[in-house]
Amino acid sequence: MPTEKEYNKLIQQICSSHDAVAGQMFGKKCIKINGKAGIALFKDCIVFKLPEPEHKKAISLSGSVLWDPSGKGRAMKEWVQIKIEHKTKFKKFAQVAADYVG
Repeated sequence: MPTEKEYNKLIQQICSSHDAVAGQMFGKKCIKINGKAGIALFKDCIVFKLPEPEHKKAISLSGSVLWDPSGKGRAMKEWVQIKIEHKTKFKKFAQVAADYVG
């Protein structure tokens, strides 16, 4: 699965620069920085917890949406779900998310 491969790259990146570990949140794989989730793997997307202005940049990418992990119309306002087609932007968003939650 190409998305899982990209997610694994992010684990290595973030764990080498932050106090981070791979874990779970809402039953989904995530990366926790100082005990707080900031990046998650969801279906064919990577999800990032982002502050402005990066949040605005991320949500403007085609196919990006606010993350609703339950699928019940309760999107999490700081979390942006980004499709694999934008994988060249994942490294930057991952760094911002890790700094934000860390």
